[in-house]
Amino acid sequence: MKCIHIITPVKDSIDLTLQTVEAITCSTITVPFHYTVYNDFSTPENTERLRKASQDLGFELINLSDLTDHPSPNYLLILQKAQEKAIAADAGLLIVESDVVVKEHTLQSLYDGALQRPDCGIAAAVTVDENESINYPYLYAKGKENQVFPEKKHLSFCCSLLTPEFMRTFDFHLLNPEKNWFDVTISHQALENGFVNYLFTSLTVWHRPHSSRPWKQLKYTNPLKYYWLKLTKGLDRI
Repeated sequence: MKCIHIITPVKDSIDLTLQTVEAITCSTITVPFHYTVYNDFSTPENTERLRKASQDLGFELINLSDLTDHPSPNYLLILQKAQEKAIAADAGLLIVESDVVVKEHTLQSLYDGALQRPDCGIAAAVTVDENESINYPYLYAKGKENQVFPEKKHLSFCCSLLTPEFMRTFDFHLLNPEKNWFDVTISHQALENGFVNYLFTSLTVWHRPHSSRPWKQLKYTNPLKYYWLKLTKGLDRI
């Protein structure tokens, strides 16, 4: 793993997204890296804000409207494109979602932690709220703070690094195109392929759950409506 490719998939929620982007671009990273924001059909106004931010902050902006007419979400296409580029560069693929804010040394530390573990398939930073308390989707890790341990449950892609060694064993073009999200499938595939997935509760990132997809808040405020939408509209397929 010679370098890292950092990606952030984005659809609107632009103010929070720019907090994510700024935290990444202001990180202290010694390993060579390339940062790409994949704009998944944000509004024209927000697309323009992302374009300007790419010029100001120095990241690559890829508008998926230039690549496909498939409606959002296009997470599968993003993963496939990012995997191809990462493998070609012998790079780790570090996914930071647009509702996450990393700390100054998070990304370098995650890279170092993965590199030190030759069996690592995925390395993930744990998510916390504004009070540094572990929150969704890692509630199962409460009580295991300030540790690094193998995790047989799936790891979220909130802030996760996929090693090139693992990615070379599993082509993302084999993922089920009927799904929307793939962290569960890919986590399990890494284990099946003989790798170990590590959760770093010693590395915390601030997570605002579902800020980029507000309708998912219904899962907590109105679960009947959430599951009705999930069933009838085919949303949020995992």
